[in-house]
Amino acid sequence: MTNPMDMETAVSVEIPAGDVILKGELNIPKGEKAVILFAHGSGSSRLSPRNQRVAAYLRQRGLGTLLFDLLTEQEERTDSQTREYRFNIPLLARRLVSTTQWLTYAFTETEFRLGYFGASTGAGAALIAAAELGDRVGAVVSRGGRPDLAGDFLRSVRAATLLVIGEDDVPVIQLNREALEQLHCVKEMKIVPGASHLFEEPGTLDAVSRLAADWFEAFLKTSG
Repeated sequence: MTNPMDMETAVSVEIPAGDVILKGELNIPKGEKAVILFAHGSGSSRLSPRNQRVAAYLRQRGLGTLLFDLLTEQEERTDSQTREYRFNIPLLARRLVSTTQWLTYAFTETEFRLGYFGASTGAGAALIAAAELGDRVGAVVSRGGRPDLAGDFLRSVRAATLLVIGEDDVPVIQLNREALEQLHCVKEMKIVPGASHLFEEPGTLDAVSRLAADWFEAFLKTSG
């Protein structure tokens, strides 16, 4: 596979995760060692316009990104009918762990500094994965997320964690406040004015992108 230090554009990748293969898109600015893995929300995919937009901004700020599908195409079809996978947070977390390990072992010549960007239910999976991987994950950002779905794993998260919620997403604000109290790492919660759950209002997703980039830069970008 192409050395990530030589990448100029996105590379399509296939990621082994247990008994399935997940499709992904890896894009690392030349020479960058900080990479953000995206865990999308329920009913979404690596092609999510919102996550794609955030990822593009992160790359402009010099951060690498890996967007990938947490479910296979067959699982997506089944889930669209039954919804049996989208709230299986332990399964999604295991696949995020597998993807993180794949990235580490596929490029053994590069020691990446890794972060997670989780949206909606994907935030719960990201926090479980961060708890399991310990110091391997340096930072987590949740966008309109459900960190409460990480349950008791919240107490074991070491990664610096930022929870970003829309001002009008009232039920989720309370869930995030309760989750924030259970986190024992560096943590912060930001509420974006005028934003709903999906941050569809003008300027609100841009605000999320800036907050995420600032957080990842603070905890992943180091000299050398």
